[in-house]
Amino acid sequence: MKELKLEVILSTEKKQKPSFDHLEFGKYFTDHMFIWNYTEGKGWHDPRIVPYQPITLDPAATVFHYGQTVFEGLKAYMTKDEQILLFRPDENFKRFNRSNDRLVMPELDEEGALSALKQLIQIERDWIPTAEGTSLYIRPFMIATEAFLGVHPAKTYQFMIILSPVGAYYKEGINPVKIAVESEYVRAVAGGTGNAKTAGNYAASLKAGEIASENGYSQVLWLDGKENQYIEEVGSMNVFFKINGEVITPALNGSILEGITRKSVIELLNYMNIPIVERKISIHEIQQAYQDGVLEEAFGSGTAAVISPIGELLWKNEKMVINNGEIGSVSKQVYDTLTGIQNGIKEDPFGWAVRV
Repeated sequence: MKELKLEVILSTEKKQKPSFDHLEFGKYFTDHMFIWNYTEGKGWHDPRIVPYQPITLDPAATVFHYGQTVFEGLKAYMTKDEQILLFRPDENFKRFNRSNDRLVMPELDEEGALSALKQLIQIERDWIPTAEGTSLYIRPFMIATEAFLGVHPAKTYQFMIILSPVGAYYKEGINPVKIAVESEYVRAVAGGTGNAKTAGNYAASLKAGEIASENGYSQVLWLDGKENQYIEEVGSMNVFFKINGEVITPALNGSILEGITRKSVIELLNYMNIPIVERKISIHEIQQAYQDGVLEEAFGSGTAAVISPIGELLWKNEKMVINNGEIGSVSKQVYDTLTGIQNGIKEDPFGWAVRV
């Protein structure tokens, strides 16, 4: 891979690092960040690593008014022999550009972005936690910076990468979470921006998530926006159900995000010869499987939590307790294998782990 030539300005005042044994998710940020500018007619220019700092934008910047922004999420891991590993970063930057295309934002130089990320991580390697379940969370994002009021694509943008040492995303960790099925609000619809990783999708999810939390549930299970019966995602994660020995995940339909962890789970299950199918699945089918005693497991998948087992579903006042509220064997096997590959302690037959 060709290394991106960039300017490096190191911080003269280093932050005090938090205790890596008690990390909250997304609260702490490292000493440096990466910035890359884009100007229409000029392309990408002025790549630089600088001290972590606030960014200054005109009040009329497009991102504030018309929501032209996309982001990604991936992680870096420190192995026992102090090698730094990334998990399928090429897939994240490919998806970044798919999101850019949907939001009419400029195509990112994927190879240059990955090179910049590796250089940034090398500078910040002391920020990578090593305790079990911890990692360095990576947030690449792009915003429209042109100052104007009018509904059309901007002409200037900034791409940035920030880093954050993190622990478990859910306080439950790998223990099963309780999920409420959402029947009123909709996260996204086919033809909209549901398959792009853009801020508006997540803003639209906050109200339902807040209500679920007030009622003692960790997140919501989203149903489709047209018929309000077909399962789409769980919180900000893709979702899987094991019914009568077969694992089922909702097929990509234009409103479901194509998760990198989702893709990895499917490939891993195929490798393990565990039956896996992508298709439409309704909440009615889940309810019937539960009543028939064949709903064996359910779990979400995503970068932040990797695998999050679902121990209970609430739908129309019916509580469906799955596998006695305990993690299932497939969920555990998938979690152990993925995290083992990510941390360099299990064989990686797929070539997913990339050394920095």
